[in-house]
Amino acid sequence: MNIQPRSFDHPDAVKLNDQVQLEYAERYGDEGDVTPLDPTMFDPPRGLYLLAYDDRDEPVATGGWRTQDRNAEGYSDGDAEIKRMFVIPAGRGHGLARRILAALEADARAAGRTRMVLETGDKQPEAIALYTSSGYTPCAKFGHYRLYESSICMAKPLGRPS
Repeated sequence: MNIQPRSFDHPDAVKLNDQVQLEYAERYGDEGDVTPLDPTMFDPPRGLYLLAYDDRDEPVATGGWRTQDRNAEGYSDGDAEIKRMFVIPAGRGHGLARRILAALEADARAAGRTRMVLETGDKQPEAIALYTSSGYTPCAKFGHYRLYESSICMAKPLGRPS
């Protein structure tokens, strides 16, 4: 597996984002995740967007982080927010999400971020299991979906860069 940084508007990122939006729409019966995202939010050093490619150079997984600081949506100073974690169905069960998550955490830590946060939903048990097994715990709700009952927010301290 080959994990590469890409821009959020890279054609492969757009392709996988379209797929995850369809999955969100199917699971929640709505139009998908409508959180406003701008590709520049993931530009280093204030973020990072990663794509994983298989041995045929096809994109199979994605994930990113973006800087957040204290604001009206409930974020705290030093936050790094995970966005668009996704593995295509054929690529699941091989540890790709865990590898991307670890790379995102390491990058956010190196960028001086002190806490990784994420929002998922109650109809995504696989995501909840991944995050829980990776040290994330429930936290106060934040972000675009903070007022939704189905929203689950989690956080993990990042500590100091090594």
